[in-house]
Amino acid sequence: MARIRGRDTKPEMVLRRALHARGFRYRLHAKELPGRPDLVFPRYKAAVFIHGCFWHGHNCELFRLPGTRTDFWRDKIAGNETRDSKALAALAASGWRTLVVWECSMRGSKRRSVEETVDEIAAWLDSNEPAGELRGR
Repeated sequence: MARIRGRDTKPEMVLRRALHARGFRYRLHAKELPGRPDLVFPRYKAAVFIHGCFWHGHNCELFRLPGTRTDFWRDKIAGNETRDSKALAALAASGWRTLVVWECSMRGSKRRSVEETVDEIAAWLDSNEPAGELRGR
């Protein structure tokens, strides 16, 4: 597990490049914010998390609990889910808007195109919605 990267993942890099090309400017992994969001848009007071479906326990086709050491993995993923919900609640309490982009929105049979995903993120940033979630179709 030491080789599993928590930042600069492929989905994160694809979205970062596309959003930057569209003129959005952001900070990366702001340490002072709860949960260290992947992308922080201070101008919009918005934080974007790009979650892997396995590591964050998303109920989609990309998530499957491993057949070995299931108790360990169930506890680990449950801990990640708890930590995620606490971070989202803390950000909302401090006035930040949050968006969770799931890996299945960019991979798998129900994926969206990169342009469609970026359009959804841009529309959410320009809206006043306090929270959002972007998943596969």
